[in-house]
Amino acid sequence: MRWGELTSTQIADVGLDRRVGLVPVGAVEQHGPHLPTDTDTRVAQAICDAVARRCDATIVLPPIAIGCSLGHGTTFPGTLSLFPDELAGLLVRYAEWSAVSGLRRLIFVNAHMGNVASLSAATDRLRFLRPDLKSTWIDWWRVSPEVAAAASVDGEDIHANCAETSIVLHLWPDIVDQDAMLTADDPDRTSDLTFRYTAEALSRNGVTGRPSEASASLGESLFTAIVDVVTAKALAGRDEEPPLQTPPNRPTQWI
Repeated sequence: MRWGELTSTQIADVGLDRRVGLVPVGAVEQHGPHLPTDTDTRVAQAICDAVARRCDATIVLPPIAIGCSLGHGTTFPGTLSLFPDELAGLLVRYAEWSAVSGLRRLIFVNAHMGNVASLSAATDRLRFLRPDLKSTWIDWWRVSPEVAAAASVDGEDIHANCAETSIVLHLWPDIVDQDAMLTADDPDRTSDLTFRYTAEALSRNGVTGRPSEASASLGESLFTAIVDVVTAKALAGRDEEPPLQTPPNRPTQWI
């Protein structure tokens, strides 16, 4: 079930107070010579839709299609980016506005590493200022030790690598430039660095990893494992309450 495909009356009737909202959080950014710039948004949306097909207690909100992609710099064409505080504010607004309609539980499903700081800041703000709302986020490449190992086998600074390319090959093989994929390998150069740099100082073509080793079969196994974990989290979160009863927050003005 997608929020954006329902009428106002239908949204009022689906029992949002008994559902977990799933928000795809992606990016529009260069993805090397073989993947489209909206790869992360596509992947986040696909995960949420797959979870919703398996879990009736969810509703998929419209995707956040532009994330924080400052790490990709300006040399490689195609990147659109928010700054971290802008994305964090947008995430908070999603939670606040969906709560107006009755949705009180929200899982942000993230497909881009650059969004992590904003997701942490937004959910931290929400748990402090809006304890009546429950929120968290899930990064697909860290859903389990097995997925994490597969995602980082060709480098920790994953981008358009074997795992990500495999997921896209599984879901949408026609959008992958498979000729370019075979020659797009570029190593992770971040492991021994002290400081952080943008992509043009780290990669020759915008890739980090070995997409030439990607396969649809690997993508299918990864995607299934990811959906399994997110589905389990959504089901568990539907009725979850804090382990301890807490006193109501005193009214406080924060600036």
